[in-house]
Amino acid sequence: MVVIQAILPIFALIVLGYLLGWRNVLSGESAAGLAAITFKLFMPTLLFAGIAKAPLGEGLSPLLLVAYFVPVLLVFASVNLVVHLQRGQATPLGLTAAFSNNVLVGIPLVTSLMGSQGLVYVFAILVFHSLTLFSLHSLYAAFGGRERVNGLALLKNLANPMIIGLALGALLNLSGLSVPEPLWRMITWLSQAALPCALIVLGVSLSRYRLRPSPTALGVTLAKLVLFPALVWWFSAWLPGLNDSARMVLVLLAACPSGVNILAFAKTPEDTRQVSSAVFLSTVLAALTLPLWMLSLG
Repeated sequence: MVVIQAILPIFALIVLGYLLGWRNVLSGESAAGLAAITFKLFMPTLLFAGIAKAPLGEGLSPLLLVAYFVPVLLVFASVNLVVHLQRGQATPLGLTAAFSNNVLVGIPLVTSLMGSQGLVYVFAILVFHSLTLFSLHSLYAAFGGRERVNGLALLKNLANPMIIGLALGALLNLSGLSVPEPLWRMITWLSQAALPCALIVLGVSLSRYRLRPSPTALGVTLAKLVLFPALVWWFSAWLPGLNDSARMVLVLLAACPSGVNILAFAKTPEDTRQVSSAVFLSTVLAALTLPLWMLSLG
């Protein structure tokens, strides 16, 4: 019952967003405006408010990063190796299998299950998530293809509004200062708009894609939803000092569907088709696989 209560609102809002986009209730311009205010104001405020009052000592353990990013490296390398041997060139499919939608799906999922206490583990992963994976892919594309590493673009990943929100929240937490009650109430209201808006934006964005199933897209989806969380579950069990709550959050983050922003790395029509199909398929199938992972974790 807890699994249904946690999953149902998340995917119901994604479906609502999909219907709003499919029926063009939210036009392209309106959807872009909603996405802009969600990712530039609502989500950064949510991250700021969450980490400002979180127990940072629990979320800053190096073991947390090792338990998540070693499997990330294994999935990224394995999928890229298989695809590269087939095509003889660099593709973003390894990135698709290793890059979780931790913001749009992970944060609502962890919040539903564990409340704000579980978010400290999500924040620790988010700080390094995009920068690590985008840097890895850029290096792979440079050595496995003809692209050049864009250092400025990588650094911009550290300057996005959500990372700024995390940093400001952490500074407030460490400073011991308190925010005046009227201002904190406003921050709370803004943060409450983040999750429903983010999920609707995800649904609208999915309505712009068309599912084109292929063995490659299905393989990448299975690597994302099954192999990646299984590796995190297995590897984290070998690490001493990692509590059950942290391990649960890491597995759930790994089991989230692929992030939509991976499409920015698709350089050919074939890559665009495969990546968009994998993103769409992983989001749909995650409605089935996430409850199974939740049940297996107890």
